[in-house]
Amino acid sequence: MTRAVRGVVLAVVLAAVLAACASRPDVTSGHWDAAPPMLHARAAHAVVANADAVFALAGTGAGGRPVLAVERFDGSAWTEETTLPVDGLNAPAAAVVGARLYLIGGFETTTNVPTARVRVYGLAARRWSEAEPLPAPRGGHAAAVLAGRIHVIGGGNSMSTLADHTVYDPATGRWTSLAPLPRSMGSPAAVVHDGALWSIGGRSGTSDFGDVLRFDAAANAWRAMTPTPPRGTAGAVSVCGAIHVFGGESQLRQAVLSDAMRLDAGWVPIAPLPTARNFARAVPFQGSVLVVGGSTVASDSHASAGSTVVERYTPGC
Repeated sequence: MTRAVRGVVLAVVLAAVLAACASRPDVTSGHWDAAPPMLHARAAHAVVANADAVFALAGTGAGGRPVLAVERFDGSAWTEETTLPVDGLNAPAAAVVGARLYLIGGFETTTNVPTARVRVYGLAARRWSEAEPLPAPRGGHAAAVLAGRIHVIGGGNSMSTLADHTVYDPATGRWTSLAPLPRSMGSPAAVVHDGALWSIGGRSGTSDFGDVLRFDAAANAWRAMTPTPPRGTAGAVSVCGAIHVFGGESQLRQAVLSDAMRLDAGWVPIAPLPTARNFARAVPFQGSVLVVGGSTVASDSHASAGSTVVERYTPGC
């Protein structure tokens, strides 16, 4: 083979390698490591964070029993912060606005009986109070804070899933209704990204959805975006200028999921969760993402067996 021919062959091979690398999913942009585990196993729980701490509330434990302790993580260790002012909740939502933590709705103890009550925990005074209840009882919904107001989407009552989109304004203490989701679904993930509310995934009955929806506040309408593979109970956060989605559950496959992905031009796989989990509650905290608790076993029960697992994803930005 002449030098010129070898040069052509090498150029062709190099071009093929570069093309393969360009088309290969980016799985190396971040990495996982173990974070300190919670004191109490949890699934169907709520997790929120502010600049100072992460809070894990409610849900069901290792034996499927209600967890009453509220835990706080300061970046080094979990401690018991307080106790729920109720006998137990599964699948509530939670949000932090200023110095107040809102625990919104959920199903009572391990039943499918939803509540409309909104409990408020003062982070400074460390006391519970109540706010205006939801317009209607619901559990299995998702909440996110945008411009100081709490948006609550989806969920279900004791009879059916819901498409409801309701907003709580702490300044007025009032709930208002906005455009509902295009279809009823429980267990979506809610995230604020690029100044807008997004809904990702969800399920109804035995069907899982890959819906990715962006709320257009000016038009009071939801816009369909690039879908994900169907899943419910996934976690979602906005970090490094992109939405990241973690884990969840496939009812069709009766499987908990470990896959994770990032929304660029489309959905790009990233390093998977070391521990596959449904109810994969994810929050950004101190420059990384914590995926806190969840169940390692597929289940449609209101008494899912929880785990104490906490894993930290450090993105490559």
